[in-house]
Amino acid sequence: IVLDTGVQHQIVLYVTKGLNQPWSMAFLPDGGILITERPGRLRMVRNGRLEPNPIAGLPEVRANGLAGLMDLALHPRFSENKLIYFTYHKPEATGNAGVITLARGRWDGAALAEVKDLFSAIPSGNASRIVFGRDGMVYMTIGVGDPPNAARAQDPNDLAGKVLRLRDDGTVPPDNPFAGRAGHRPEIYTLGHRNPLGLAVNPVTGEVWENEDGPNGGDEVNVLQPGKNYGWPVISYGRFYLGPRVSEKPWQEGMEQPLVFWVPSIAVSGMTFYTGDRFPNWKNNLFVGGMRQGEV
Repeated sequence: IVLDTGVQHQIVLYVTKGLNQPWSMAFLPDGGILITERPGRLRMVRNGRLEPNPIAGLPEVRANGLAGLMDLALHPRFSENKLIYFTYHKPEATGNAGVITLARGRWDGAALAEVKDLFSAIPSGNASRIVFGRDGMVYMTIGVGDPPNAARAQDPNDLAGKVLRLRDDGTVPPDNPFAGRAGHRPEIYTLGHRNPLGLAVNPVTGEVWENEDGPNGGDEVNVLQPGKNYGWPVISYGRFYLGPRVSEKPWQEGMEQPLVFWVPSIAVSGMTFYTGDRFPNWKNNLFVGGMRQGEV
C-alpha cells in the first residue's frame, strides 16, 4: 500500500494477512517480527509473510472481552540474554476475568523456553502495555473502566487504573514513589488512569509517555512523572457513552493535565516515537494509533 501525507510522501506500507486480532509487535534483530494475537497465540512474520504455525511455549491465556495475550517487549540486553517479556490474562479458578500478569521467556530462535510469571497483578478485563525505561525498569499498565469501578483508579492501595514500575525480575524497586508508604501499593508509579493502550519512551528526554482510551471523548497522551495523579475519573475532558460529562471539572489542583486530548474520541491504540532516518521530518515525533477510520 502506498500512502501520502502532508509531511512525507509516497510511504510504502507492507501489510501481512491472516492474523486474528493482532495486538502487539516486537522487532527481532534478525528482521523477524513477533506479533501477539489477543486470543492467545504468538506469531512470526518474516519478509512480509506470516509463518503458518504459532510460536510454541506460551502459557494458557484467558481471552474474553478485551482480555487475552497483550503486549511484548524485548529485554534491553536481548542480544545477550534473549529474554522476551509479555503481559497476558492468566486464568484463575473462579470468575471469568483473568489475572493480568507479567511474564518472560527465553527466545531460542524458534520458540519460547523457560517461560515464567514474574508478577501477577489483579483480575482484570482491561488491556495492558509494557515498556522498558532507560532505567532498565519495566513499566506496566493496568486499566480500569467507568463507574462504579472507576473510583479504584484513585485508590493507592489498588492496582487498577495505574502504571506500575518493576525490576526486570518482577520485584519492586526501592526507589518507587510509594515504596514503604502505608496504605499504598509499592508497585505503583502513577495513578488516575482509565484504560492505557500505549506506552513509549521519549528518545530525547527518556520520559515514559502513555496514552489512554477515554469513553466518548477524553482520549489522552500523558507524560508520566513518578507519584503523579492523572485524574481519572475526578477530572476529564470526556463524556460517557450516553452523553453526560465524566466530570464538570477538567482541572483540579494536584492532578496532572494531559499533553494532548481528543474530543470526540479517536479510540487510541498503540503509540511509538519515530527514531529512524528515512523520514527526517518525522524524526522523534510521536505517532498515536486511532481505531476510528482515518485517525492517526
